[in-house]
Amino acid sequence: MIDYNKALSCAIKDMKPSGIRKFFDIAQQIDGVISLGVGEPDFKTPWLIRQEAISALEKGKTCYTANAGLMTLREEIAKYFQRTIHTSYDPNSEIVVTVGGSEAIDLCIRCLIEPGDEVLIVEPSFVCYRPIVSLCGGIPVVIETKAENEFRLTADQLREKITDKTKLLVLPYPNNPTGAIMRREDLESIAQVLRETNIIVASDEIYSELTYSGKHCSIAEIEDMRERTVVINGFSKSFAMTGWRLGFLGGPRELVSQMLKLHQYAIMCSPTVSQYAAIVAMRSCEKNIETMRNEYNIRRRFVVDSFNRLGLKCFVPQGAFYVFPSIKSTGMTSADFCEKLVYSKKVAVVPGDAFGECGEGYIRVSYAYSLNHLREAIKRIEEFLEDIKNADLQKT
Repeated sequence: MIDYNKALSCAIKDMKPSGIRKFFDIAQQIDGVISLGVGEPDFKTPWLIRQEAISALEKGKTCYTANAGLMTLREEIAKYFQRTIHTSYDPNSEIVVTVGGSEAIDLCIRCLIEPGDEVLIVEPSFVCYRPIVSLCGGIPVVIETKAENEFRLTADQLREKITDKTKLLVLPYPNNPTGAIMRREDLESIAQVLRETNIIVASDEIYSELTYSGKHCSIAEIEDMRERTVVINGFSKSFAMTGWRLGFLGGPRELVSQMLKLHQYAIMCSPTVSQYAAIVAMRSCEKNIETMRNEYNIRRRFVVDSFNRLGLKCFVPQGAFYVFPSIKSTGMTSADFCEKLVYSKKVAVVPGDAFGECGEGYIRVSYAYSLNHLREAIKRIEEFLEDIKNADLQKT
Protein backbone atom coordinates (compact mmCIF):
# COMPACT_ATOMS: atom_id res chain seq x y z
CA MET A 1 0.00 0.00 0.00
CA ILE A 2 1.21 3.48 -0.86
CA ASP A 3 1.51 5.90 2.04
CA TYR A 4 0.12 9.01 0.37
CA ASN A 5 0.88 11.08 3.44
CA LYS A 6 4.59 10.46 2.82
CA ALA A 7 4.23 10.94 -0.93
CA LEU A 8 2.75 14.43 -0.71
CA SER A 9 4.88 17.51 -0.10
CA CYS A 10 4.62 19.08 3.33
CA ALA A 11 3.95 22.47 1.74
CA ILE A 12 0.84 21.27 -0.09
CA LYS A 13 -0.45 19.37 2.94
CA ASP A 14 -0.10 22.50 5.07
CA MET A 15 -1.98 24.62 2.52
CA LYS A 16 -5.52 25.47 3.58
CA PRO A 17 -8.36 25.22 1.04
CA SER A 18 -9.73 28.50 -0.25
CA GLY A 19 -12.28 30.07 2.08
CA ILE A 20 -14.08 31.45 -0.96
CA ARG A 21 -14.64 28.04 -2.51
CA LYS A 22 -15.87 26.55 0.77
CA PHE A 23 -18.94 28.77 0.84
CA PHE A 24 -19.41 28.49 -2.90
CA ASP A 25 -19.57 24.71 -2.49
CA ILE A 26 -22.05 25.01 0.40
CA ALA A 27 -24.24 27.26 -1.74
CA GLN A 28 -24.19 24.72 -4.56
CA GLN A 29 -25.62 22.07 -2.25
CA ILE A 30 -28.61 24.07 -0.96
CA ASP A 31 -31.64 24.73 -3.13
CA GLY A 32 -32.71 28.35 -3.47
CA VAL A 33 -29.49 29.91 -2.23
CA ILE A 34 -28.68 33.44 -3.33
CA SER A 35 -24.92 33.48 -3.71
CA LEU A 36 -23.04 36.74 -3.31
CA GLY A 37 -19.80 34.90 -2.75
CA VAL A 38 -18.04 34.55 -6.09
CA GLY A 39 -16.30 37.42 -7.86
CA GLU A 40 -17.72 36.74 -11.29
CA PRO A 41 -19.51 39.30 -13.48
CA ASP A 42 -23.14 38.46 -14.19
CA PHE A 43 -22.79 40.03 -17.63
CA LYS A 44 -22.30 37.86 -20.69
CA THR A 45 -19.05 38.28 -22.57
CA PRO A 46 -19.77 41.00 -25.17
CA TRP A 47 -21.08 39.58 -28.44
CA LEU A 48 -18.22 40.94 -30.58
CA ILE A 49 -15.78 38.94 -28.48
CA ARG A 50 -17.85 35.76 -28.64
CA GLN A 51 -18.33 36.24 -32.37
CA GLU A 52 -14.58 36.43 -32.94
CA ALA A 53 -14.09 33.22 -30.97
CA ILE A 54 -16.70 31.46 -33.09
CA SER A 55 -15.00 32.71 -36.22
CA ALA A 56 -11.60 31.52 -34.99
CA LEU A 57 -13.02 28.05 -34.35
CA GLU A 58 -14.69 27.92 -37.75
CA LYS A 59 -11.42 28.90 -39.43
CA GLY A 60 -9.51 26.25 -37.50
CA LYS A 61 -7.35 28.69 -35.55
CA THR A 62 -6.73 26.13 -32.85
CA CYS A 63 -2.97 25.54 -32.97
CA TYR A 64 -0.35 26.63 -30.45
CA THR A 65 0.63 30.28 -30.54
CA ALA A 66 4.01 31.73 -29.64
CA ASN A 67 4.76 31.02 -26.00
CA ALA A 68 4.31 34.66 -25.01
CA GLY A 69 1.04 34.89 -26.95
CA LEU A 70 -0.07 36.12 -30.36
CA MET A 71 2.06 39.08 -31.38
CA THR A 72 -1.04 41.00 -32.45
CA LEU A 73 -2.52 40.55 -28.99
CA ARG A 74 0.70 41.59 -27.28
CA GLU A 75 0.78 44.71 -29.44
CA GLU A 76 -2.78 45.51 -28.36
CA ILE A 77 -1.84 44.95 -24.72
CA ALA A 78 1.11 47.31 -25.14
CA LYS A 79 -1.27 49.95 -26.52
CA TYR A 80 -3.61 49.28 -23.60
CA PHE A 81 -0.83 49.84 -21.07
CA GLN A 82 0.14 53.04 -22.85
CA ARG A 83 -3.35 54.54 -22.89
CA THR A 84 -4.42 53.42 -19.39
CA ILE A 85 -1.34 53.61 -17.18
CA HIS A 86 0.83 55.68 -19.53
CA THR A 87 3.66 53.15 -19.42
CA SER A 88 5.46 51.64 -22.41
CA TYR A 89 6.23 47.93 -22.73
CA ASP A 90 7.90 46.20 -25.67
CA PRO A 91 5.46 43.55 -27.00
CA ASN A 92 8.44 41.48 -28.13
CA SER A 93 10.12 41.10 -24.77
CA GLU A 94 8.14 42.70 -21.94
CA ILE A 95 4.64 41.22 -22.19
CA VAL A 96 3.41 37.65 -21.64
CA VAL A 97 -0.16 36.44 -22.18
CA THR A 98 -1.06 34.10 -19.33
CA VAL A 99 -3.78 31.68 -18.28
CA GLY A 100 -5.75 34.23 -16.32
CA GLY A 101 -4.31 36.76 -13.95
CA SER A 102 -3.76 33.84 -11.58
CA GLU A 103 -0.96 32.37 -13.68
CA ALA A 104 0.66 35.79 -13.94
CA ILE A 105 0.69 36.04 -10.13
CA ASP A 106 2.17 32.54 -9.89
CA LEU A 107 4.88 33.30 -12.47
CA CYS A 108 5.87 36.49 -10.72
CA ILE A 109 6.19 34.92 -7.28
CA ARG A 110 7.83 31.66 -8.35
CA CYS A 111 10.42 33.35 -10.54
CA LEU A 112 11.51 35.71 -7.77
CA ILE A 113 11.23 33.86 -4.47
CA GLU A 114 13.75 31.45 -2.99
CA PRO A 115 13.58 29.70 0.40
CA GLY A 116 13.91 32.25 3.19
CA ASP A 117 12.96 35.28 1.10
CA GLU A 118 10.33 37.50 2.67
CA VAL A 119 7.30 38.65 0.69
CA LEU A 120 5.24 41.59 1.93
CA ILE A 121 1.53 40.91 1.39
CA VAL A 122 -1.05 43.63 1.91
CA GLU A 123 -4.13 42.19 3.63
CA PRO A 124 -7.06 41.74 3.52
CA SER A 125 -6.41 40.53 -0.01
CA PHE A 126 -7.02 37.76 -2.52
CA VAL A 127 -6.45 34.28 -1.20
CA CYS A 128 -3.69 32.99 -3.50
CA TYR A 129 -0.65 35.11 -2.61
CA ARG A 130 0.31 33.52 0.69
CA PRO A 131 0.00 29.88 -0.48
CA ILE A 132 2.18 30.46 -3.54
CA VAL A 133 4.84 32.17 -1.46
CA SER A 134 4.83 29.27 1.00
CA LEU A 135 5.11 26.71 -1.81
CA CYS A 136 8.29 28.48 -2.90
CA GLY A 137 9.73 28.29 0.60
CA GLY A 138 9.28 32.02 1.01
CA ILE A 139 8.06 33.73 4.16
CA PRO A 140 4.79 35.67 3.86
CA VAL A 141 4.94 38.89 5.88
CA VAL A 142 1.50 40.41 6.30
CA ILE A 143 0.85 44.15 6.32
CA GLU A 144 -2.59 44.69 7.83
CA THR A 145 -4.63 47.57 6.44
CA LYS A 146 -7.48 49.19 8.40
CA ALA A 147 -10.96 50.46 7.61
CA GLU A 148 -10.18 53.77 9.33
CA ASN A 149 -7.45 54.31 6.72
CA GLU A 150 -9.69 53.17 3.85
CA PHE A 151 -7.72 49.90 3.69
CA ARG A 152 -4.81 51.68 1.99
CA LEU A 153 -1.15 50.78 2.47
CA THR A 154 0.85 53.59 4.07
CA ALA A 155 4.52 54.33 3.68
CA ASP A 156 5.05 53.98 7.42
CA GLN A 157 3.50 50.51 7.46
CA LEU A 158 5.67 49.45 4.55
CA ARG A 159 8.87 50.82 6.02
CA GLU A 160 8.23 49.08 9.32
CA LYS A 161 8.00 45.63 7.69
CA ILE A 162 11.04 45.79 5.39
CA THR A 163 14.08 43.75 6.35
CA ASP A 164 17.25 42.72 4.54
CA LYS A 165 15.37 39.53 3.52
CA THR A 166 12.48 41.33 1.80
CA LYS A 167 12.37 40.43 -1.90
CA LEU A 168 8.86 41.27 -3.10
CA LEU A 169 5.86 43.47 -2.30
CA VAL A 170 2.43 42.26 -3.45
CA LEU A 171 0.31 45.35 -4.08
CA PRO A 172 -3.31 44.32 -4.82
CA TYR A 173 -5.25 47.44 -5.81
CA PRO A 174 -8.10 47.94 -6.56
CA ASN A 175 -8.48 45.50 -3.73
CA ASN A 176 -10.36 42.25 -3.39
CA PRO A 177 -12.14 42.00 -0.89
CA THR A 178 -12.34 45.59 0.39
CA GLY A 179 -12.77 47.58 -2.82
CA ALA A 180 -10.04 49.96 -1.65
CA ILE A 181 -7.85 51.86 -4.11
CA MET A 182 -4.49 53.58 -3.90
CA ARG A 183 -4.36 57.19 -5.05
CA ARG A 184 -1.38 58.66 -6.83
CA GLU A 185 -0.16 60.45 -3.71
CA ASP A 186 -0.33 57.17 -1.79
CA LEU A 187 1.74 55.41 -4.44
CA GLU A 188 4.28 58.21 -4.54
CA SER A 189 4.85 57.77 -0.80
CA ILE A 190 5.25 54.01 -1.26
CA ALA A 191 7.66 54.61 -4.14
CA GLN A 192 9.78 56.86 -1.96
CA VAL A 193 10.30 53.98 0.47
CA LEU A 194 11.00 51.42 -2.26
CA ARG A 195 13.61 53.52 -4.06
CA GLU A 196 15.95 52.88 -1.16
CA THR A 197 15.68 49.08 -1.62
CA ASN A 198 16.05 46.27 -4.14
CA ILE A 199 12.42 45.17 -3.67
CA ILE A 200 10.30 44.19 -6.67
CA VAL A 201 6.57 45.01 -6.80
CA ALA A 202 3.90 42.60 -8.06
CA SER A 203 1.07 45.02 -8.82
CA ASP A 204 -2.15 43.03 -9.20
CA GLU A 205 -4.41 45.37 -11.17
CA ILE A 206 -7.06 42.90 -12.36
CA TYR A 207 -9.82 45.31 -11.23
CA SER A 208 -8.20 48.42 -12.71
CA GLU A 209 -11.12 49.10 -15.07
CA LEU A 210 -13.60 48.98 -12.20
CA THR A 211 -12.60 52.22 -10.48
CA TYR A 212 -15.40 54.61 -9.51
CA SER A 213 -13.52 57.62 -8.20
CA GLY A 214 -11.33 59.07 -10.93
CA LYS A 215 -8.93 56.99 -13.01
CA HIS A 216 -6.91 54.03 -11.81
CA CYS A 217 -3.27 54.82 -11.13
CA SER A 218 -0.58 52.13 -11.33
CA ILE A 219 2.61 52.24 -9.29
CA ALA A 220 4.42 51.54 -12.59
CA GLU A 221 3.48 55.12 -13.59
CA ILE A 222 5.39 56.62 -10.68
CA GLU A 223 8.92 57.83 -11.34
CA ASP A 224 11.56 55.06 -11.12
CA MET A 225 8.95 52.38 -10.45
CA ARG A 226 8.61 50.79 -13.89
CA GLU A 227 12.03 49.15 -13.56
CA ARG A 228 10.98 47.31 -10.37
CA THR A 229 7.29 46.59 -11.09
CA VAL A 230 5.49 43.69 -12.75
CA VAL A 231 1.96 44.77 -13.68
CA ILE A 232 -0.60 41.96 -13.64
CA ASN A 233 -3.96 42.27 -15.34
CA GLY A 234 -6.42 40.29 -17.41
CA PHE A 235 -9.73 40.02 -19.22
CA SER A 236 -11.87 38.23 -16.62
CA LYS A 237 -13.30 41.18 -14.71
CA SER A 238 -13.18 44.03 -17.20
CA PHE A 239 -14.60 42.13 -20.19
CA ALA A 240 -16.66 39.50 -18.30
CA MET A 241 -14.37 36.73 -19.61
CA THR A 242 -13.77 34.66 -16.48
CA GLY A 243 -14.08 31.27 -18.17
CA TRP A 244 -11.88 32.25 -21.11
CA ARG A 245 -8.86 32.08 -18.77
CA LEU A 246 -6.78 34.89 -20.15
CA GLY A 247 -4.53 37.35 -18.37
CA PHE A 248 -1.29 39.19 -19.03
CA LEU A 249 1.70 40.75 -17.38
CA GLY A 250 4.07 43.52 -18.30
CA GLY A 251 7.43 44.36 -16.79
CA PRO A 252 11.16 44.87 -17.35
CA ARG A 253 12.57 42.40 -19.89
CA GLU A 254 15.15 41.21 -17.35
CA LEU A 255 12.29 39.82 -15.25
CA VAL A 256 9.76 38.95 -17.93
CA SER A 257 12.26 36.86 -19.93
CA GLN A 258 12.67 34.57 -16.91
CA MET A 259 8.92 34.35 -16.32
CA LEU A 260 8.47 33.37 -19.94
CA LYS A 261 10.74 30.36 -19.39
CA LEU A 262 8.52 29.04 -16.61
CA HIS A 263 5.44 29.76 -18.71
CA GLN A 264 7.00 27.76 -21.59
CA TYR A 265 7.55 24.68 -19.47
CA ALA A 266 4.39 24.82 -17.36
CA ILE A 267 1.79 26.05 -19.87
CA MET A 268 3.24 26.30 -23.42
CA CYS A 269 0.77 29.04 -24.38
CA SER A 270 -2.56 30.48 -23.34
CA PRO A 271 -5.79 29.26 -25.02
CA THR A 272 -5.56 30.18 -28.69
CA VAL A 273 -9.23 30.93 -29.35
CA SER A 274 -9.36 33.12 -26.25
CA GLN A 275 -6.38 35.09 -27.56
CA TYR A 276 -8.07 35.85 -30.88
CA ALA A 277 -11.19 36.93 -29.01
CA ALA A 278 -9.13 39.13 -26.70
CA ILE A 279 -7.73 41.10 -29.65
CA VAL A 280 -11.27 42.22 -30.45
CA ALA A 281 -11.89 42.97 -26.78
CA MET A 282 -8.91 45.32 -26.69
CA ARG A 283 -9.74 46.98 -29.98
CA SER A 284 -13.52 47.33 -29.90
CA CYS A 285 -15.12 46.76 -26.48
CA GLU A 286 -14.15 49.67 -24.24
CA LYS A 287 -17.75 50.93 -24.36
CA ASN A 288 -18.86 47.59 -22.92
CA ILE A 289 -16.53 48.16 -19.98
CA GLU A 290 -18.09 51.57 -19.37
CA THR A 291 -21.60 50.10 -19.49
CA MET A 292 -20.72 47.40 -16.97
CA ARG A 293 -18.87 49.84 -14.71
CA ASN A 294 -21.88 52.18 -14.63
CA GLU A 295 -24.17 49.31 -13.68
CA TYR A 296 -21.77 48.14 -10.97
CA ASN A 297 -21.70 51.67 -9.61
CA ILE A 298 -25.49 51.68 -9.18
CA ARG A 299 -25.30 48.36 -7.36
CA ARG A 300 -22.38 49.56 -5.25
CA ARG A 301 -24.32 52.52 -3.91
CA PHE A 302 -27.37 50.37 -3.20
CA VAL A 303 -25.43 47.70 -1.30
CA VAL A 304 -23.34 50.15 0.75
CA ASP A 305 -26.43 52.16 1.71
CA SER A 306 -28.30 48.97 2.59
CA PHE A 307 -25.62 47.60 4.92
CA ASN A 308 -25.19 50.93 6.67
CA ARG A 309 -28.97 51.13 7.11
CA LEU A 310 -28.93 47.66 8.67
CA GLY A 311 -26.28 48.74 11.17
CA LEU A 312 -23.42 46.82 9.57
CA LYS A 313 -20.91 49.62 9.10
CA CYS A 314 -19.63 49.51 5.54
CA PHE A 315 -16.57 51.21 4.09
CA VAL A 316 -17.41 52.83 0.74
CA PRO A 317 -15.39 50.90 -1.87
CA GLN A 318 -13.87 52.87 -4.74
CA GLY A 319 -12.94 49.90 -6.92
CA ALA A 320 -13.67 46.25 -7.84
CA PHE A 321 -17.18 44.87 -7.16
CA TYR A 322 -17.13 43.97 -3.49
CA VAL A 323 -18.20 45.50 -0.21
CA PHE A 324 -16.62 44.54 3.10
CA PRO A 325 -19.12 45.35 5.85
CA SER A 326 -18.27 44.90 9.52
CA ILE A 327 -20.37 42.32 11.40
CA LYS A 328 -18.64 43.00 14.73
CA SER A 329 -21.85 44.49 16.17
CA THR A 330 -23.48 41.05 16.02
CA GLY A 331 -20.93 39.53 18.38
CA MET A 332 -20.42 36.65 15.97
CA THR A 333 -17.28 35.52 14.22
CA SER A 334 -17.15 35.92 10.47
CA ALA A 335 -17.37 32.16 9.93
CA ASP A 336 -20.34 31.74 12.30
CA PHE A 337 -22.17 34.64 10.71
CA CYS A 338 -21.71 33.24 7.21
CA GLU A 339 -22.62 29.67 8.14
CA LYS A 340 -25.78 30.63 10.00
CA LEU A 341 -26.80 33.03 7.25
CA VAL A 342 -26.46 30.47 4.46
CA TYR A 343 -28.27 27.72 6.34
CA SER A 344 -31.05 29.84 7.85
CA LYS A 345 -31.71 32.41 5.12
CA LYS A 346 -30.02 30.84 2.10
CA VAL A 347 -27.68 33.74 1.36
CA ALA A 348 -24.02 32.90 0.73
CA VAL A 349 -21.29 35.43 1.47
CA VAL A 350 -17.61 34.91 2.37
CA PRO A 351 -16.12 35.36 5.85
CA GLY A 352 -13.58 38.14 6.01
CA ASP A 353 -10.89 35.99 7.58
CA ALA A 354 -10.65 34.04 4.31
CA PHE A 355 -8.62 37.04 3.13
CA GLY A 356 -6.29 37.16 6.12
CA GLU A 357 -6.66 37.17 9.89
CA CYS A 358 -7.23 40.94 9.88
CA GLY A 359 -10.43 40.29 7.92
CA GLU A 360 -12.04 38.75 11.01
CA GLY A 361 -15.17 40.69 11.94
CA TYR A 362 -16.03 41.40 8.31
CA ILE A 363 -17.77 39.63 5.43
CA ARG A 364 -17.14 39.97 1.72
CA VAL A 365 -20.20 40.55 -0.42
CA SER A 366 -19.97 40.67 -4.21
CA TYR A 367 -22.31 42.99 -6.06
CA ALA A 368 -21.56 41.42 -9.44
CA TYR A 369 -25.21 40.40 -9.51
CA SER A 370 -28.47 41.98 -10.65
CA LEU A 371 -30.25 44.55 -8.50
CA ASN A 372 -33.20 42.18 -8.07
CA HIS A 373 -30.79 39.51 -6.85
CA LEU A 374 -29.19 41.98 -4.44
CA ARG A 375 -32.51 43.33 -3.14
CA GLU A 376 -33.72 39.87 -2.21
CA ALA A 377 -30.39 39.05 -0.56
CA ILE A 378 -30.49 42.26 1.51
CA LYS A 379 -34.07 41.47 2.55
CA ARG A 380 -32.99 38.06 3.82
CA ILE A 381 -29.96 39.49 5.61
CA GLU A 382 -32.24 42.00 7.33
CA GLU A 383 -34.47 39.13 8.48
CA PHE A 384 -31.38 37.29 9.73
CA LEU A 385 -30.27 40.30 11.78
CA GLU A 386 -33.78 40.60 13.24
CA ASP A 387 -33.65 36.94 14.24
CA ILE A 388 -30.31 37.50 15.99
CA LYS A 389 -31.70 40.56 17.79
CA ASN A 390 -34.81 38.71 18.95
CA ALA A 391 -32.75 35.75 20.12
CA ASP A 392 -30.57 38.09 22.19
CA LEU A 393 -33.67 39.70 23.73
CA GLN A 394 -35.04 36.32 24.72
CA LYS A 395 -31.78 35.50 26.50
CA THR A 396 -32.11 38.64 28.60
